[in-house]
Amino acid sequence: MKIDERSLTESVVAQPIDDKNKTRGKLKSIALLKPKSLVYFSVVTLLLVIFVVLGIAVGSVSIAPERVVRVLLAQILPNGWIETASVSEAQQVIVLLIRTPRVIIAALVGASLALAGAQMQGLFKNPLASPDIIGTSAGGALGAVLAFALGLSARSLFYLPVFAFVGAFVALFTVYFIATRRGRTPIATLLLAGIALGALIGAATSFLITSTSVRFEVAQEILFWLLGGLDNRTWAHVWIALPCVALGSSVSLFYTRELDLLLAGEEIALSLGVEVERTKRILLTVTALLTGAAVAVSGVVGFVGLIVPHIVRQFLGPGHRTLLPASALTGAAFLVAADLLARTLIRPEEIRLGIITAVFGAPFFLYLLLRHRREVGY
Repeated sequence: MKIDERSLTESVVAQPIDDKNKTRGKLKSIALLKPKSLVYFSVVTLLLVIFVVLGIAVGSVSIAPERVVRVLLAQILPNGWIETASVSEAQQVIVLLIRTPRVIIAALVGASLALAGAQMQGLFKNPLASPDIIGTSAGGALGAVLAFALGLSARSLFYLPVFAFVGAFVALFTVYFIATRRGRTPIATLLLAGIALGALIGAATSFLITSTSVRFEVAQEILFWLLGGLDNRTWAHVWIALPCVALGSSVSLFYTRELDLLLAGEEIALSLGVEVERTKRILLTVTALLTGAAVAVSGVVGFVGLIVPHIVRQFLGPGHRTLLPASALTGAAFLVAADLLARTLIRPEEIRLGIITAVFGAPFFLYLLLRHRREVGY
C-alpha cells in the first residue's frame, strides 16, 4: 500500500501533542526510506568507507588497502577470524595507532561541524548561518587559545574541550542576542554581528599570542593550531571528541520536528505546541557543544558547516529528519577527503587542513552571498 506522506504530515499537524509524539518515529522512518534518500545515503556511505581506507593506506609509508582492511577487521571481529600474520608489526602500528585515530577524528569533526551548520541554518532560517561565519568557531578558538596560554593544555587534554565549549557557547549566544529583535533574526544583522564579534575575538586571540607571558614555542603551537590540522592526533583525542559529538547528535536528531516547524515561523510553531524559546536555548547549546568539541581536537576548520548542509539540501530538501543525518555523514566524508588532500598534495610536506577547506568554502560562500544579495541588503 502506497503511503501518502503529505496527507500523513497534515494529519500529524492536526493531532494533539501526545499523538504527534507517537507518530514522530513513523514519520522519521518514512522520510529515511524514500528511494532518493536511500540512494544518497548509500552513495555517501560508500564514499566515506573509500576515503577512510585511503586515508589510512596513503602516507609517507604506503600500505596496501587490502592490508588496511584486514588489520581493521581483525580488531572488530572475534580473535582468529582474520589472519594478520602477513602484515608487519610496523604496518599494524601505523594503521592502528597513527592513522586510524586521525581519520576517525576527521570524520567526527566533519560530522559535528556539518550537523551544527545544518541546525543553525534551520534555526535562523537562512543558508548563510554556520559556526565559522557567525563567530562560534572563533569563540571556541579563543577559549582553546586561553587554555594554551595559561598552560592548562599541557597539564591535561581535557582543558581544551572545556574552554573551547565555553568560548563557543558565549560567542554564539552573544551573536544571537545581538541579531535577534522581536523574535526575528535578519540575515544582514546576523552576518554583521558575526563579523564584528569575530574581529573582536580575533584581536583577543592575537593579543594572547603576542603576549609576553606566552613562550615562543607555545605561540607557534597556537598559530599552527589556529590554521586547523589533525597531525599527531591520538586515541585520547578521539575519546575527548566522541562523547560530545554523540550527545550533540542525539539531541539534534530528537529536535528534527521542532526545526521543521520553526521553518514555517515561530507563530505557527507555537500554535503547534513547540516551546520556541526553550528549543532555541537547547539547540544553541548543542551547537556550541558540537563546535567546541570540533575546535578542541582539530583547531579552526572553516566552511564545513556552510558547504555541506547546503549541498545536501539541494539533493534531499529542507526536511531535517533526513537533512541532519545526511549532513553529518556527508561532512564526515568531506573532511576525511580534505585531510587526505592536505597530507598528499605536496608530500612530504603537509598543508594545514583549514587551508584546504577555505579553498573550497570561500568561493562557495561568495556564490551564496551573491545569490542571496537581496536578503543581505544590496
